[in-house]
Amino acid sequence: MTTCPLQIAIVYPGDSEVRRLATRENNRFAAVFAAFAARGVTALPAVYNLAQAIELRDQLLALDGALVWVNPIDAGHSRTALDAVLREVAAAGVFVSTHPDVIMKLGTKDVLVDTRTMGWGSDVHRLDTLEKLRTAVGERLGAGSIRVLKQWRGHSGIGVWRVQYAAGDAAFGGASRVLARHAPRGNAEVTMTFDEFVALMAPYFDDGGHMIDQAWQPRLTEGMVRCYLVQDRVAGFGLQAVNALHPPLAGDGSGEAPPPSQRHYHPPDLAQLQGLKRRLETEWVPELEQTLGIRREALPMLWDCDFLHGEPAGEGEERYVLCEINVSSVAPFPDSAIEPLVNAAVTSLESRRWRLS
Repeated sequence: MTTCPLQIAIVYPGDSEVRRLATRENNRFAAVFAAFAARGVTALPAVYNLAQAIELRDQLLALDGALVWVNPIDAGHSRTALDAVLREVAAAGVFVSTHPDVIMKLGTKDVLVDTRTMGWGSDVHRLDTLEKLRTAVGERLGAGSIRVLKQWRGHSGIGVWRVQYAAGDAAFGGASRVLARHAPRGNAEVTMTFDEFVALMAPYFDDGGHMIDQAWQPRLTEGMVRCYLVQDRVAGFGLQAVNALHPPLAGDGSGEAPPPSQRHYHPPDLAQLQGLKRRLETEWVPELEQTLGIRREALPMLWDCDFLHGEPAGEGEERYVLCEINVSSVAPFPDSAIEPLVNAAVTSLESRRWRLS
């Protein structure tokens, strides 16, 4: 008896023209399409936009699975409509990675609070209301702490703010001055009153939104380590100086942060990060699964953990602090991740087809 070849969609955003003209070659996932073809799997482009969500749903329902690369906010819209489509097709038996329910556990800034007692944890708190921000963050700033406030779901630094007390006022309060910087590139550090800063944060609490308050990590200038994982195994690293929230350079009148470096990609055997790789695979990912109630087979096919250098944990031992976890749209990624990604996806597709047969 002949079995039809496995069919999987690669979902990425684009307008109606991009969807109409989509091929396996004219997008940033061409190497992934080619790797699936080498495994005998038919991979198809599936372009998402809000106006054609129903067309996407019908396309996915005819396939075995879907790998999804769409940011939490795309073209000014949230992923709400897309997530509804993905839940529907997953309920119909289509393999979806990453499932929206897993993204809600793993891919929002809430994960910093949920895992703060783990080895990668830090001084971090959830702010459910603007009044909570006013009181709790006000107290921490008044005590001399520098804070980073993050909207609970976003990307590319949108809704991420560094704030600290501007020394010189007699006592900290609503009229006291703070220094604040929004993370997206090109934003200068600005001075305002704390009351003005609180008012600036108000939109992040609209429609049931909230923010996460994390302590500033002073070793940010030493760079960020991005660990790419395929399910529970590290598949590569990205190293970059990410300075978007760094205070202005001395003598620089622009008030802007120093420029970031290019991200350099490395395979999973990079010698200097084997300790981090070992901790992720043997300690932190299993603990994360247990803490968040995620089964191994539900882990994303491709995700990444961003780490900053923390205060040293002991002599000769580097400490890493979790900055965020990216799940919704992890791209670009190192070439070393492609083969394990495709292998893991094919294994999941074959297992699901066998169970449904």
